[in-house]
Amino acid sequence: MTTTTGTDWHAWQESWDRQQEWYMPDREERFRVMLDMVEALVGTAPRVLDLACGTGSITARLLARFPEATSVGVDLDPALLAVAEGTFGGDDRVTFVTADLKDPAWVRRLPYDTFDAVLTATALHWLFTEPLAALYGQVAELVRDGGVFMNADHMIDERTPRINAAERAHRHAHMDQAKANGAVDWAEWWQLAAQDSVLAEPTARRFELYGEHADGDTPSVEWHTRTLRDSGFAEVRPVWRSPSDALVLALK
Repeated sequence: MTTTTGTDWHAWQESWDRQQEWYMPDREERFRVMLDMVEALVGTAPRVLDLACGTGSITARLLARFPEATSVGVDLDPALLAVAEGTFGGDDRVTFVTADLKDPAWVRRLPYDTFDAVLTATALHWLFTEPLAALYGQVAELVRDGGVFMNADHMIDERTPRINAAERAHRHAHMDQAKANGAVDWAEWWQLAAQDSVLAEPTARRFELYGEHADGDTPSVEWHTRTLRDSGFAEVRPVWRSPSDALVLALK
């Protein structure tokens, strides 16, 4: 990939996707179900908030499937936002906002008061349950009546430790094989970013903000559904599950 001011942002976007797929081989399936439910509930031209958007993985799939959609991506990570802004530069359907979701005032930075859909994937597990519950309350205010919120993330059922251990061992065996075949993991991806002439500075700032990896919780599906109902959503349930992850949909 290019490491000059002519940085190939799509190559960085692609490499991020491949790195994430090393951890989650079923990543595309959760995105497919997410967008199926967007279409079913709010149509093919939604105004979407891509929450904790990272490089814009959800936005990319949203616009590829629904060209009339618009997206506002919000994140704090300067390196991932650099990739997102480079990837979607010049696309007037996309806006990016730098904000800390733990700051109650983050919503004031958004260009709209309400959205048809708020979508997020594999991002909010860096929040502990108390700030996540507070965030859900804010999200409920951003989703219009009849609109949806969806969160696809690690949602562990601690009641099944033997099943969890067997699934984890099986998954990691496949990850080890993929690594032996050349797959790039999280740490290696960031090492590559730190060596890039354009991404080096935002990557350094990113590690000043987060360290190696932000801490947080991975509460159960039941916690998410209960907390979203308590936040004001009328209907909440998982619409996709794997042994370790789930996609929870909340309808306003």
